[in-house]
Amino acid sequence: MSNVFLPGKLIGLLRLERTGRALEEAICYRAVLLGITRASLNTQSFISEASFQETARVLAKAALQGRIDWLKGLKENVVLGGMIPASTGFKGTDDLRLTMALLYH
Repeated sequence: MSNVFLPGKLIGLLRLERTGRALEEAICYRAVLLGITRASLNTQSFISEASFQETARVLAKAALQGRIDWLKGLKENVVLGGMIPASTGFKGTDDLRLTMALLYH
């Protein structure tokens, strides 16, 4: 069995599942429900972490570690005033035109 993660390390369930599929072996884990403070400080995004609590400590630690925030989540994009990664699921007008044509003809 590969030791990819350190014992006691908190990781997201999605990352755990992806790693398990990549290694093609079962990973032994224990699910933990975190409180809101701990959950917000345990994210991939340091901007999301810094927006909740301990701003100076989180930003200083991220700078010293040379971390990069890829701005993939909703919260960090809202904090920075960027475009949010959310949509309606509407794929475009071509599908709508086809549907309307089928309904009315």
